[in-house]
Amino acid sequence: MDVLSDAVTAARVGRPHSSRLVGKAPFAADFPAGEGCAGFHVVLQGSCLLLPREADPVPLAVGDVVFVPTAAAHGLASAPAAPPGGTVVLLCGGYPMDRDRAHPLLTELPEIVRLPAKVGRDPSLHAVVELLAQELDRAPTTEGDALPLLSSQARGVDGDGLPVLSGQEDGRVPALGGGAPGGDAALPALLDLLLLYILRAWLAEQSGGWAGALRDPAVDAALRAVHAEPARPWTVEALGRQGGLSRAAFARRFAALVGRPPLAYLTWWRLTSAARLLRDTDEPLTAIAAQVGYGSEHALAHAFKREYGLAPGAYRRTTPSHNPVRTFRDGIGWLEQ
Repeated sequence: MDVLSDAVTAARVGRPHSSRLVGKAPFAADFPAGEGCAGFHVVLQGSCLLLPREADPVPLAVGDVVFVPTAAAHGLASAPAAPPGGTVVLLCGGYPMDRDRAHPLLTELPEIVRLPAKVGRDPSLHAVVELLAQELDRAPTTEGDALPLLSSQARGVDGDGLPVLSGQEDGRVPALGGGAPGGDAALPALLDLLLLYILRAWLAEQSGGWAGALRDPAVDAALRAVHAEPARPWTVEALGRQGGLSRAAFARRFAALVGRPPLAYLTWWRLTSAARLLRDTDEPLTAIAAQVGYGSEHALAHAFKREYGLAPGAYRRTTPSHNPVRTFRDGIGWLEQ
């Protein structure tokens, strides 16, 4: 796999969750800080305000996407000038994540990523948004043909005329399921695509760090080689040859862009892969050691304990394949899954 796909695969646990929400002005909704989940909002109809805790309000319009990689506290509300009864429709949800295994590519993300819908910008991302909207139109409605409502009355306004956040809601539905044949498979698949295209779009706007590493032909070639064959006995010289650089030039460039030397990254990725296999499979330690480049069970166990503070067997016993995680509760607050 490529680095971005591997980074998401290593961190993801379980299936994405989502709900379609309706807000009628004036409304306000509070999303307190959570754990073990990356959240998102997509504006399907109307407009509203994103309210970060430590920044100014951000206007959101149709097609805008907001990604909250660490479930940082934030809010959504109608604008002070919104006409009473004005409607906004949102797709809100979350991706269960294991932050202990987060790839540095993901930990570079800011607390809140906003990707506005502009003509000609991120066409793949907005194509997925369109497909999600179409799939939601086919989904069966709940009893009474009512979608869950964001709080229809805010608790007053602050000094700037913005609604004071409320955590109330007037209704809720379970996680979305498609109404058309195949809908139960289509929605999670589209949500997975949404995550990848959000990350692609953000990386495309960055210049340094991991975005720079993935755009550098030599470093990207080496990273792809490591991720494709982690068990191979790589040397700095062999990795440099992947991108046509000398050993010294490659080592300098890799460390500058990735933040650690080539073989240190290789070791980290091998152990991260071993942790994923211990948690998600029943394979014996000997087989896992072979897959990630350790010559023996003992060698892997020694390196693993140094990195994680636990022997592999203890890690497997204390880290079930599907830990309870916190995700968006119908887009309002959090729910143990």
